[in-house]
Amino acid sequence: MLFKRRRPKERELFYTKKPRRQRKKTPRGPVRNTEQEMQIFKSRMLICIVGVIGMALILFANLYYLQVVSYDDYSTRSNENRIRVLPVVPQRGIIYDRNHVVLADNRPVYHLVLFAHKDYNTKETIEKLNALLNLNLSPREVDNMVYLARTRNRFNGVEIAEALSDKQLATFAVNHHLYPNVQISANLKRFYPFANITTHALGYVARINQQDVEALTEAGKIDNYEGTLAIGKLGIEKHYEDLLHGTTGSREVEVDSHGRVIRTLNYNPPKPGLDLTLTLDIRLQYYAQELLGNMRGAIVAIEPSSGEILAFYSNPSYDANLFVRGIRSSEYSKLLNHPGRPLINRVTQGGYAPASTVKPLLTIMGLNEGLITPTSTYFGGPAFMLPGSSHRFRDWRSWGHGWLDIYRAIEVSADTYFYDLAYRAGIDRIHEYLDLFGFGKSTGIDIDEESLGINPSRDWKMRRFKDRWHMGDTVPIGIGQGYWTTTLLQLVRAHCILANYGKEVTPHLLKFARDPLAPADAQQPYEDKLNGLKFPVKDDNYWDVARAGMYLVVNGPEGTGRRAFYGAPYKAAGKSGTAQIVSIKQGQRYNAAKLRVEHRDNALFVAFAPFVHPRILVGIILENEGGGSAKAAPLARRMIDKYLLELNPGGYLGEKEPKLHKFGLGGSVMVQ
Repeated sequence: MLFKRRRPKERELFYTKKPRRQRKKTPRGPVRNTEQEMQIFKSRMLICIVGVIGMALILFANLYYLQVVSYDDYSTRSNENRIRVLPVVPQRGIIYDRNHVVLADNRPVYHLVLFAHKDYNTKETIEKLNALLNLNLSPREVDNMVYLARTRNRFNGVEIAEALSDKQLATFAVNHHLYPNVQISANLKRFYPFANITTHALGYVARINQQDVEALTEAGKIDNYEGTLAIGKLGIEKHYEDLLHGTTGSREVEVDSHGRVIRTLNYNPPKPGLDLTLTLDIRLQYYAQELLGNMRGAIVAIEPSSGEILAFYSNPSYDANLFVRGIRSSEYSKLLNHPGRPLINRVTQGGYAPASTVKPLLTIMGLNEGLITPTSTYFGGPAFMLPGSSHRFRDWRSWGHGWLDIYRAIEVSADTYFYDLAYRAGIDRIHEYLDLFGFGKSTGIDIDEESLGINPSRDWKMRRFKDRWHMGDTVPIGIGQGYWTTTLLQLVRAHCILANYGKEVTPHLLKFARDPLAPADAQQPYEDKLNGLKFPVKDDNYWDVARAGMYLVVNGPEGTGRRAFYGAPYKAAGKSGTAQIVSIKQGQRYNAAKLRVEHRDNALFVAFAPFVHPRILVGIILENEGGGSAKAAPLARRMIDKYLLELNPGGYLGEKEPKLHKFGLGGSVMVQ
C-alpha cells in the first residue's frame, strides 16, 4: 500500500494534561527619565567641548610662544646649523732690519682638511688621500685622525696635511670630486728667510699650547686669538707680541650639511699687526756668523750713543723655521744633545767671568773713591799677597810689570795693580759700583731671555754657600774673576757708559713700529727708559782717564791689542780679557795643551771706534779659545772695519786735527 493507515493512538489509562509552557517573566525596570538623561548628555558634551577648547588654547599659546615670543632664540639656533661666524686671523706684522730688508715674513700655506660625514668612510678617505698625495702618514697617525674626526663637532675639520706642495695641490684639484667632504684651507705662516742667522734676536712663533691659552685668558686677551694658531715664543716675536699680532676680524658665512662654505653674508675685516723695523744690520749680522765659524761664542755690535744694536749673534745657532712648522722630536733631541748647545742665547744667557775687560770700569771706582789718582804709582811685581798670607795671586806676566800708573796698568793689563785696588776698596764698595754699571741685573733689552749674572756680595755668598765673605774672595774680583759672572750684553752696556762719558743707554733691538695701513711717516719710535740719566762721578775727567787707558791698549807701544788694530784708518779704544775656567795650583803654569777643551780659557774683547765720538762698540766672547788679545781682538777689528769702512763709508772716522794727550807716566800721544 502506498499509504499506511495510521493506527489510532492508544488511550492512556491515566491521562494527565501537561501544563502549558509559560513565558519567563522579566522584571520590569524603573521608568526611564528622558529629561535627566538629556541633561547628563549635555553636561558631558560641555565638558568635552571645554576640554577641546582648552587644549586648542594651549596649543595656540605654545605656538605663539615658539613663533613670536621665542622667535629670536629659535631663529638663532636654527641659523647655527646654516650660518657660522668664522674668525678672520689678522696678518702678523712683518719684521725688517734697519735697511728695510725683510727678516720675518708671512707666506701662504695650504692645508688639507677633512669634515667627517656619515655618508663617507673617514678612514678609507684618509688612506686614499695618503696614497694619492704621498703624504707619508703612518697607521698611527691615520688612526689618530679618525679618532679626532669621530669626537669633534661635524663642522670642525681635521687637518690631514699641512704645507702642501704645488704638485699636491694640483693633484687634489683634479680629484676633488671624489672627496666632497675634503677641502683645501689656506692661511699665512711665519717664515724667516735668514734661517739661523737671526734666531736668537728675533726668536720665533710656534703653535699655541695650553700654557699660552691660560696666560692669554688671565690677561684677558684670549678672544683676540680666536682662530690664531701661532704665538711668539722667544725674542722679538714674544716681547712685541701685542704689536705684531693685530686685531682679529670675523666672517659670517652660510654652510651646507658638510660644513662647506656656500657664501659669505657679512665681513668684518681684521686689523693687521704693526710692522717692526729693527736696529739690526743684516749684513753685519751675517758677517758676525762668518767670523765665528765653528767657534762657540757671541758677538754684539752696538751704537753706544743710542743703544741701537747693530749685530746680535750667538754661535752655534739653529733654524727657527723648524719650530714654526712644528719641530719633530728627533730634531729637537738633536738640538738638545748638540755639544755646542745652540738653544742657549750666549749674548744674554751665557754667564762668563768678564776677566780684564772690567779693569777700566774699576778704574772709575778707584778714582771716584780716592783710592787712586791719575798720577799715583804702584810697583807691579810677579804676584800680590794679602798681609799675613802666603797665597800668591799671580800676574799674567811671570816677572811682573814694574812701576805702573793707571794708564799703563790698563795698557798692559797688570793684574797686581787691580788686585791691590780691589783689596783696598773692599767687596762692599765694589758691589755698589758694579750695580751702578748694571751687573747682576737686567739690561732692559727688548727680549725676555736674559740672565742676570752674579754681582757678588757678602749677602749673596751667605745665601748661596752659607759662608761668610773672606778677603781672599775680594782680590780676584779686581781682575774680573772669582764669583763675578756677567752676560756679554751686560759687559757691552757697561762699556757704553764709559764710551759715552757716563751717559746711560738701554740696549735695544726695536728702531720703530709702523701701522702698514697708515702713511709711511706715521712711526712709533723706540723710547729709551734711561734717556738723560748719567753715571754719578765726582769729576767727569775720570772718564777721560779710563778711556785713555783703553786707547793705549789698542794704540800704545805695550798695548795688548796693538797688533790686532795695527794700520787701522781710525783710532779705536779697547780692552782684552782672558778668563780662566779652572784654577791652576800654586807653582804650576797654565798649559792649554794639557787641558780638556771645555777647561781652556775664554777669550774676550771690547772695543769702540772712533775714539772721540764712537759710532760702534763691539763685544766678543769666545769659549775655550785662549787669549783675548790673540783670538778675540782680531775679530773685533774686522767687525769695526766692516761697519765703518765698507757698510757705511764716508762717515766720521776721527777729528781732522790731532790733539796732544798726556797719559800720566806714559808720556804724551797724538789722538785724532
